[in-house]
Amino acid sequence: MSIANTIIVSDIHLGSDLSRAGELIGVLDSLTFERLILLGDIFDDLNFKRLRRLHWDFLTFIRQISKRKEVVWVEGNHDEGLVEVIPYLLGVKACKEYIWEYNGKGYLAIHGHQFDNFIINNGRITEIACSIYRFAQRIDTKGFYISKFLKRKSKTYLRLSEKVADDAIRYSISKGTDYVFCGHIHHSMSMSADGVHYFNTGCWTDRPANYISIGEEGVRLHDFD
Repeated sequence: MSIANTIIVSDIHLGSDLSRAGELIGVLDSLTFERLILLGDIFDDLNFKRLRRLHWDFLTFIRQISKRKEVVWVEGNHDEGLVEVIPYLLGVKACKEYIWEYNGKGYLAIHGHQFDNFIINNGRITEIACSIYRFAQRIDTKGFYISKFLKRKSKTYLRLSEKVADDAIRYSISKGTDYVFCGHIHHSMSMSADGVHYFNTGCWTDRPANYISIGEEGVRLHDFD
């Protein structure tokens, strides 16, 4: 891949035993880019005692590359409340949403939980569903992903994916941007409506994992198995 203006990753969930942080270090280290956006839920929760050595290695890696590249951390729902802490912890910019311009186009990065009313109104159901989903992730095997199958078959999940996309596009229009990027739903996708292009970055707890590159070749969604 040629030099990218921006790389976007989300939902790494450091602290979870499902996090693929070590593999993500290798991917990021192999890419050439000017800006990295960490699009929310970088931590699984605020209990740093759950962080494993590879998770600390990832944080060290981010702090190192921030000395020579622009790194932006966008708040998610799992790591909500760390906007003031992250700059001291990682030496990077932290915000609730991030807007920038590239080649005459406007880009917006926001985690996406802001558009998810289901988790707000159905906390207990969400907790049970997440437990089932995490169990499916643990028994996933290469080439046969039960977690992906469950997501594709869940009408509630598919409606959520569509709602987040639709609301994100409307929000992007209100901000005057041409592209909007979200994470949160752990499902990589892209769509366009009303002149706005929506991309979801997927996550780094599933197989395949995903990242987005923005550069002279346009906006591209990449899989990493």
